[in-house]
Amino acid sequence: MNLRLTLLLLIFISANVFAQKSDSKWQNLYNGKDLSGWRLLGGKAKYEAKGDEIIGTTVSNTPNSFLATEKEYGDFILEVELFVHPLMNSGIQFRSLSKSEYQNGRVHGYQMEIDPSARAWSGGVYEEGRRGWLYNLELHQAAKKAFKNNEWNKYRIECIGNSIRTWVNGIPVAHLIDDMTTKGFIAMQVHAIPSSEPEGRQIRWKNIRIQTENLKPSAPDNIFVVNMVTNDLSSLEKKQGYQLLWDGKTSKGWTSAKGSTFPADGWQIQDGILSAIRDIPGEKARGGDIVSEKEFSAFELKFDFKLTKGANSGLKYFVKNLDGSVLGLEYQILDDENHPDAKMGIKGNRTQASLYDIIPAQKIPNSIKKVGDWNQGMIRVYPDSKVEHWLNGFKVLEYHRGSAEFMESVAQSKFKSAKGFGIAPKGKILLQDHGDEVSFRSIKIKELK
Repeated sequence: MNLRLTLLLLIFISANVFAQKSDSKWQNLYNGKDLSGWRLLGGKAKYEAKGDEIIGTTVSNTPNSFLATEKEYGDFILEVELFVHPLMNSGIQFRSLSKSEYQNGRVHGYQMEIDPSARAWSGGVYEEGRRGWLYNLELHQAAKKAFKNNEWNKYRIECIGNSIRTWVNGIPVAHLIDDMTTKGFIAMQVHAIPSSEPEGRQIRWKNIRIQTENLKPSAPDNIFVVNMVTNDLSSLEKKQGYQLLWDGKTSKGWTSAKGSTFPADGWQIQDGILSAIRDIPGEKARGGDIVSEKEFSAFELKFDFKLTKGANSGLKYFVKNLDGSVLGLEYQILDDENHPDAKMGIKGNRTQASLYDIIPAQKIPNSIKKVGDWNQGMIRVYPDSKVEHWLNGFKVLEYHRGSAEFMESVAQSKFKSAKGFGIAPKGKILLQDHGDEVSFRSIKIKELK
């Protein structure tokens, strides 16, 4: 054997040893023979081990079915390849639970979506049996192209601490920060089907493997972050330029809208939550609106809010003192079902997430949370004066400040006589005290340039 061949052989052997070393941290979740280590939960869909694949088949008249690992996992990196019928919906559960005390054993927990439909939310994060959508792909539309119909797709999930990240075919899809559930099983879902749909559609999984030790997260991807942890700024959010507009502890940075100090009464700061307290009927109103000390022009503002029954409030931006009144564009916060204001105005322009009394928000079913649940609101104001309102991951309205359409809508509103309303180059952020109990948290802002 000559020197060149010897060197090539040594390189080949070294590469193989390295590959084996690098692969040794992976554990296979499927043994390639049977479903040992797995259990069926929920419905009665059919699961079978066939060669190097696990195959799930839809069955009529049964709820969502889950083939779950008997073992639970906390921090891990999971990879799996899958091939799904193009008219089928499925998902991969992780950090999931099934306990008798919760809805008689209903499976609940995080799910990485498998969605071959035109909606194209594959790779998004849904919470089965609890909060619903946590990260849909309206927040990251470029990732809708990652999934390929009628092909094998490679899924990757990284769960490390509060950070949950997903990839489809190597493309980053979702980045969620959440601390609701820290450990649970992994499961392959076969979704329930309507009676009108033929049974027998299949999804196939193979190369199901997991890492649980010495985990190294992938390099950060510059995508939108949904952060469900109260008043938290993740490292990526900080890198993207977000800062807390309210520190979660004190009234620093905020004052009364009509004074130089924070109201002595009417607002409560407790356990990381800022709440307007309900006025007592027959007594003088307390508190009043509060505003940020700083003014903003182009920005992205994220905020969580929670309503009580029949409550009315709002978050205003580009707030100015106009003719003795503190006015601004208002992201409406309202219990549409129980407050009469929802039926006033024009074409619903006083309902939840609308530009109050000016432009109505679209009513998207998955965007609506029940009273008492936390909502995630977002307002984007671009440097070109384009504005978007978002509610729970859905864009519900869009307009341009100062456009002919905007000015016409203002002219039909209660603000028609307020000169310069809504077109100031910058202004403060205002939280409204309308006499009802409404809570806020995780108020964070990024200035856009």
